[in-house]
Amino acid sequence: MANVIALAKKYTRLVDEKYQKESLTNDLTSPASLAREGANAKEILYRQVGVSGLGDYSRNSGYTNNSVTVEWKTATFNYDRGTKITLDTMDNEETMGDTYLIAQNSLQTYQVAPEGDAFTFATIAGKEGISVANESGESYANGEEFLAALLKGVTKMDEDQVPAENRILYATPTLLNSVMALDTSKSREVLGKFAKTVAVPQTRFYTKIDLLDGKSSSEEMGGFKKDVAGKDINFMIIHKPAIIKFDKHVVSDAIPPELNADADAYISKYRKYGLVDVFNNKTAGIYISYKAS
Repeated sequence: MANVIALAKKYTRLVDEKYQKESLTNDLTSPASLAREGANAKEILYRQVGVSGLGDYSRNSGYTNNSVTVEWKTATFNYDRGTKITLDTMDNEETMGDTYLIAQNSLQTYQVAPEGDAFTFATIAGKEGISVANESGESYANGEEFLAALLKGVTKMDEDQVPAENRILYATPTLLNSVMALDTSKSREVLGKFAKTVAVPQTRFYTKIDLLDGKSSSEEMGGFKKDVAGKDINFMIIHKPAIIKFDKHVVSDAIPPELNADADAYISKYRKYGLVDVFNNKTAGIYISYKAS
């Protein structure tokens, strides 16, 4: 039995490593210390601190008194997804003995990571108050136009006093490659303004998505798809401290055939329960450009 436990732990570690490798938004994950559980199990509380401004200094009475306000805001967990894989022992053995492991890798690479990224981007894009390049949408004919759009976004954040550190640029490979092709000092200077630049395939870069339930007619395959009202995102500039991205519960269990009471088959369960949101007082830390409908 100890060997089974060891294998399960090894499997769980491999699943976690696979997700971290394939996820494009893993850098946005918040430290758990930023939040605490709310009044019920479906909420977390995060602290929002404000202070008043400077006042005139008096040589007689000294400093004016500042006021510090601390508010606890509530955010509700908005992501609860999972699946179970069952594979007969003989099916696994008669297909070179590693089909079970390949299935787990495929789940993380082609389902879990892309859906997690798509949900993150769509949720952030739907936050009221974020900066939008053009409400009607926009497209760029070449790298120069894309570069100009990036500068516009950087300038907007600068004017809104968003700290220059920890800004991450997410953009489609097509747009990033168009800038790389310029090979100019100006393009390198603009891209150098970001702590990190991440290429995001268009297939997981939408302003709105539908999460398929895996049960209903036409949704049996699960996963996600672009919502009919969704738009293709060109790029997003995200100031990491503006984001709440917190996984409260992640399960990646491996059950071997000898512990399966119902069938001679491997079972794998995966579930993620978490939250993606933007701090209400930090919406200026998000800048988005998307295409017209």
